[in-house]
Amino acid sequence: MSLRNQIMLITYPDSLGKNLHELKYMLQNHLRGVVGGVHVLPFYPSSADRGFAPIDYRVVDSAYGTYDDIVEIGSEYDLMVDFMINHISRQSSFFQDFKAKKDESKYRDMFIRIKDLWPNGEPTDEDILQIYRRKPRAPFVDVKFADGTTERVWCTFDEEQIDLDVNSKITRDFIRDTLIFLAEKKASIIRLDAFAYAIKKLGTNCFFVEPEVWELLEFAQDILKPYDVEILPEIHEHYTIQLKLAEKGYWVYDFALPMLLLYSLYTGDNRRLLHWLQICPHKQYTTLDTHDGIGVVDVKDLLTDDEIETTKEYLFSRGANVKPIYNTMAYNNLDVYQLNCTYYSALGNNDDAYLLARAIQFFSPGIPQVYYVGLLAGENDIDLLEKTKVGRNINRHYYSLEEAEANLERPVVKKLFELMRFRNSYPAFDGQFSVEPNGDHSLLMAWQKDAYKAVLDADLKHHQFAITYWDQDAQQERRLNLG
Repeated sequence: MSLRNQIMLITYPDSLGKNLHELKYMLQNHLRGVVGGVHVLPFYPSSADRGFAPIDYRVVDSAYGTYDDIVEIGSEYDLMVDFMINHISRQSSFFQDFKAKKDESKYRDMFIRIKDLWPNGEPTDEDILQIYRRKPRAPFVDVKFADGTTERVWCTFDEEQIDLDVNSKITRDFIRDTLIFLAEKKASIIRLDAFAYAIKKLGTNCFFVEPEVWELLEFAQDILKPYDVEILPEIHEHYTIQLKLAEKGYWVYDFALPMLLLYSLYTGDNRRLLHWLQICPHKQYTTLDTHDGIGVVDVKDLLTDDEIETTKEYLFSRGANVKPIYNTMAYNNLDVYQLNCTYYSALGNNDDAYLLARAIQFFSPGIPQVYYVGLLAGENDIDLLEKTKVGRNINRHYYSLEEAEANLERPVVKKLFELMRFRNSYPAFDGQFSVEPNGDHSLLMAWQKDAYKAVLDADLKHHQFAITYWDQDAQQERRLNLG
């Protein structure tokens, strides 16, 4: 089974309607032809982080539906699901058994006990400083066992997300069994969340540790090969890591495009974007928005430090309703490597700029992903942000079915859907890509396959664009009319 070269929707199970049943209604009644794939963000019972602290992969959270709903979506669309290869919930049966029985637990080797990792049982300050961290604390948490003793275990993210020892046999068995289970539930591609953190090795920064990461990727890939299911390692870091993965034939994310495109649309400068489009992988999923923030670390050296600061300052000063404080500890946002904002609001809620951004994404090499908030050109949800004091919730609005359907009537959404239908159906996008400058402020992006050819003329400075394509039936060039 090969993956469709069609746009993939990213959504929580309760964000386009309140559950999977209502999500299926949206797909069946409004999104046919608009998307060919669906990434349903974690739908498992979870104790934190909006699903990313999974308690049990073998059931769907009852608030969302059942595995019948997941299988139904996977039967009609390319389905992406998440496997948190780095960690599992503190409330999982595995960790609770470990807390209750400690050394007598059959799951004791699933977790990383700090006393066993360092030769003297304790890391030095230098050891801790060497570890790659996204949170301003040591990646450990104290655990109190049933016998009254306390130990520290490895915990990279939230205290509910306990890291797994991916080198132990019991964890490898768990990984194998879970990946097979998800493959049998109609997954087309499995996203390995927080993959780069999975290997812990003394004397390293414990992030994308080579060569061990390659062995772990091959292990996962070999498990899924008989099921014809792909893997997608999720990594936010320097773009050269994505290039390394692509060289070995893995699917990757284009997390550099969002910031590069913002910089280009803010300044009108086409040079940085042009360079990236010339060197980026082609076996990739492109993004402008995701359930996380807009990546900053991903464009290091693709933009200069000054250009990154210019982009951030522009977003805070001119992007709609965004304040720097939303990206601080005051809003439980300790990840300094991402900016929290919807992409529509990052462009000042400007319809022309937003449609141009999506047109460029859809013409970029790879399979486009569109986050559900972006699908509806959603603005920042300041109310949810202030209510929860969680920075990322600014881009995690809950749409009722009625609200989602009302947004479908907005002109910007109607035009976006026309763009998406064209991207999904026109044959040239299975062909060869080319890009060239058109002056200092514009790009010409083209796809050609046999007689089919589509060209995007994108004016970054004035936020205007035109798409022309060869109509094979009429034997003439046409201009795409978005209405």
